[in-house]
Amino acid sequence: MSVLKTYGDDTDGFHPSKTWRLSGNRLQGMIDGKEAAAQAAELALSTERFFYDIFSYDYGVELTDLIGKDREYAKADLRRRIEEALGEDDRITGISDFTVDFDREAAKVRFTVNTIFGEFNAERSVTLG
Repeated sequence: MSVLKTYGDDTDGFHPSKTWRLSGNRLQGMIDGKEAAAQAAELALSTERFFYDIFSYDYGVELTDLIGKDREYAKADLRRRIEEALGEDDRITGISDFTVDFDREAAKVRFTVNTIFGEFNAERSVTLG
């Protein structure tokens, strides 16, 4: 169940994705479309799945259990975990151009997020050690 599927049984029409723009600890107006999807992706990828009781078990990404794992295992599993986390958002249709670069104890992940509004680039740094 998607965290954004809050529209009831009416699924035949388009539903706006308008939300508040977050800037640090402040709300600064409203955003919609690709910008709102990008903010939602960033928030989902910044939240460890199953860690916070306030969020549904469908929300967030599982990254902490990759600490101490082999680089090849982490590289193979990072894409699946990110796709799973972002796949819960109805606006996001997938990811592409996925790359992982290692620097000491961290993996730098870069990818393109494909949405119903267009594409945007994203990156995450994941600590493995």
